[in-house]
Amino acid sequence: MLGFFRILKYAFQNIGRNIGLSFMTVFILVLMLLSINVLWAVDVLTGEAINAVKEQVSASLYFVPDTEEESILEIQEYIDSFPEVLKIKIESREDVLADFKKRHANNMEVLDALKELGGNPFGATMVIKTREPKDYKKIITALDVPEYEYLIESKSFDGQEGSIIKLQDITNRIERVGFGLSFLFAIISFLIIFNTIRVSIQTQRQEIGIKRLVGASNWFIRGPYLIVALVYTVLSISLTIGIVFFSLHYLDPYLSVVFPNGYSLTNYFKSNILILFGIQSLSVLLLTIFSSLLAMRKQLKV
Repeated sequence: MLGFFRILKYAFQNIGRNIGLSFMTVFILVLMLLSINVLWAVDVLTGEAINAVKEQVSASLYFVPDTEEESILEIQEYIDSFPEVLKIKIESREDVLADFKKRHANNMEVLDALKELGGNPFGATMVIKTREPKDYKKIITALDVPEYEYLIESKSFDGQEGSIIKLQDITNRIERVGFGLSFLFAIISFLIIFNTIRVSIQTQRQEIGIKRLVGASNWFIRGPYLIVALVYTVLSISLTIGIVFFSLHYLDPYLSVVFPNGYSLTNYFKSNILILFGIQSLSVLLLTIFSSLLAMRKQLKV
């Protein structure tokens, strides 16, 4: 226990002696971690945005007014046989008419024209939702058969493939830049930690020689530098967590405007905090320990 406390003492002495390099090391590690968290947040938000766009995409079949219910159900059964189809909703003639009146409640000219027709001019409508937007064309093409031509008055597809592709393309570009920055910060962190340990060993050559003369083990000499690597990890992760949640506190109100379901990145990070920051902690710890061990191997020769 006494030996362990001495290792801790020497570790914090090393940090104090190289306070400038220690600060720069933690600063670069925090920048690296922040870039990783920004990438993660962008990926999550893109997924939510794409899902929101997909929710608004649908295909509609408009039947002629005198189409029998049996024929509509037959077409529904046929469409439902496709594995790409998620949901089918049928709106009756009466529902379509009521919805039309509601949408044009303030337009008396339209309502008067509807009265002049004397009856319900609308047919039933079938709304189809598929797993992916690209699947709608397949469904609509499958309905271009002679058996259904006289039943279906028209088909419409609110396609948003272009929006989804553009959104994904922007995300991919951001991710490439983010990965590049993270890799760059990782290299800089490695070099700074390596040089910090090397400089610390060079300035303590005489002390290390005395420790060897009095019988200090190799791990007693290495221990303080490994503790320093652990301190860098704890400080950088703690600062990153604080900055991330502080930023999310101010970002969430804007996200609630963009996403109608009131999506919260803060809740996402809280619910996945162990996975998110556990992986990051392990990565930073491996980076700091590896660079420290490499520096010690070059300088201590123990």
